[in-house]
Amino acid sequence: MSSAKKVIGSCAVIGIVSWVGYSFWAAYQPRPELLQGQIEAEQYNISSKVPGRIENIFVKKGEMIEKGQAVFSLYSPEIEAKLAQAKAGEAAASALAEEAEQGARSQQIAASKDQWKKAKAASQLLEKTYARVNNLYHDGVVAEQKKDETFTQWQAAKYTESAAFQMYQMAKEGARAETKRAANEKVKMAMGSVAEVEAYVADTKIDSWYNGEVSQVMLNAGEIAPQGFPVVSVIDINQAWAVFHVREDRLKEYKKDQSIDVYLPALDQTIPFKITHIAVMGDYATWRATDNSQGFDLKTFEIEARPINPIPNLRVGMSAIVKLDN
Repeated sequence: MSSAKKVIGSCAVIGIVSWVGYSFWAAYQPRPELLQGQIEAEQYNISSKVPGRIENIFVKKGEMIEKGQAVFSLYSPEIEAKLAQAKAGEAAASALAEEAEQGARSQQIAASKDQWKKAKAASQLLEKTYARVNNLYHDGVVAEQKKDETFTQWQAAKYTESAAFQMYQMAKEGARAETKRAANEKVKMAMGSVAEVEAYVADTKIDSWYNGEVSQVMLNAGEIAPQGFPVVSVIDINQAWAVFHVREDRLKEYKKDQSIDVYLPALDQTIPFKITHIAVMGDYATWRATDNSQGFDLKTFEIEARPINPIPNLRVGMSAIVKLDN
């Protein structure tokens, strides 16, 4: 019985010594070096080009949305007023252009013609009057002053007739080509103003430009949304990648399009990724010096790697681990 106890005691001692020896051996073995990064994904901010009060929010945080789906709407009576002003300006410009194309009214043309006939009759009368006065002057009946006055009146009547005739011609011809062109260009300018305001009105109804999951809703109905303020944020997890920062002394181990195995602790899976980008400019980091006697710090370079196949339940911010070869 005592010999059995001795055997058991000896085995226990041997086991304890072996366990202690293995523990010391394992403690002094070089630990595998790990490169830790995280998962990122495309994030989009949905906003409006115009300010206004939030009328409705059509999506909720965590909801999956598709491109073209309504996200939110704005209430902006100021834009509606500007649209009414722009349309009124367009109507006024169109009326002026139409007036320029059609020319003067028939009554205006008739009035101009009557003025010309009136001036013509006065000119003919003064022409005959001058002929009579001139004959009387040659007969010595009237003074030369009277003859000169009558001649001047006749010439003035001729000029008045000519001016009335030109006004009559202008009334018949209507506006000049340059005036018509200017009127038509003003119509185009007014139409552009209407189109601009209508674009602003359309931008009060905001649809999503992207597929993804709503990550944040920054404003609620009734709150004021400034111009360009991100009201809703969307993350497209299908466009996800892992970001690592590699010391420059290990950078030679990684090439673009290289496949690497990435361990995701949150999913407890090792998944193949492909390197899609290596930064062309390094950043300083608080890594140890390569040689304490030389005392210079290593830089790091950002590397992006995308999963080769879709990963279910992947989320932004998950840790990504790559084991480095010693």
